[in-house]
Amino acid sequence: MQKVWTSTELEYAFLFTLRKVTSINPEGFKPFFSNMPIDPYIKGNYRSRRLSRFTVSGNQLIKLPHGYLFQSKEYNPLVGDIKREFAELEDALIELDIFKNLLLAFSDSCRLHPEAEIGVHQIRTICSADNLGNPAPEGIHQDGTDLIGIFSVDRDNIQGGETHLYAGKKEKPVFSKVLNPGELLLVNDHDFFHFTTPIKPQIDAQGSRDVFVLTSPSLLSE
Repeated sequence: MQKVWTSTELEYAFLFTLRKVTSINPEGFKPFFSNMPIDPYIKGNYRSRRLSRFTVSGNQLIKLPHGYLFQSKEYNPLVGDIKREFAELEDALIELDIFKNLLLAFSDSCRLHPEAEIGVHQIRTICSADNLGNPAPEGIHQDGTDLIGIFSVDRDNIQGGETHLYAGKKEKPVFSKVLNPGELLLVNDHDFFHFTTPIKPQIDAQGSRDVFVLTSPSLLSE
């Protein structure tokens, strides 16, 4: 598992920041969220997920060998200490200019070293009139990485799904907002806990919340 370049570990330009990525039209991502494998590690079949890892070299992405996701129970009491394997992102998605722009926006904003790994988690959470969708079933948490980016792709027929940041688990949130499509929230994982509230439909039909979560380091191991 790779670590961020030592000289930059304690030189983050922010604690958290929200930005609109104008170089990305989220509409182009939507077709790739309709064919997502169910996350087998979460009960309820309401979350789908893919995962790949990359580095950025200049203006180019380098896709790294696939690996498994691992977090300790210290960070993820629900599915920590388990080697989790997910299908990779689709090649056609990775080839999109808007996908490259997303990783470049994350890398540039976080001032990542060129050798720093970026994990890209493609996640859909669904809900129905009978079942809430829980984007963060582990509760208020940190991921155990250095930097996190949450990019909103789509919110379809849902209410809720508000993202919160906390300086401490038992403190009131210092940031609370529904992330709208095209918005990228960048977070220093060492200084903040995060959580997203459950979603439910606005009308009596299925609803969905589509996001990319980016982490550096990637949290993947071979």
